Amino acid sequence: MTTQRTMQDYCWTCGSDQQHRRLTRKEEDWLKKRLGRSGVGEFWICVNVLDPDTGKQCRNLRTGFNKKPFAEPIKAPVLD
Repeated sequence: MTTQRTMQDYCWTCGSDQQHRRLTRKEEDWLKKRLGRSGVGEFWICVNVLDPDTGKQCRNLRTGFNKKPFAEPIKAPVLD
């Protein structure tokens, strides 16, 4: 069983401290293509649930040191 690494940190789209997790392999592959980079290991995704009825999460991306790494937020899509 693999445990997911998480951290509590500020999400600038939620406007408060929220739980974040590392990206999955599929999310990393998507972000590499999106940014045109070979590595994206420094990114975390906000898992704050915005709608309890649907379970929809914020999914805003940040790095461990930069709460706002992009001028406009990038939110990872839900990948199957």
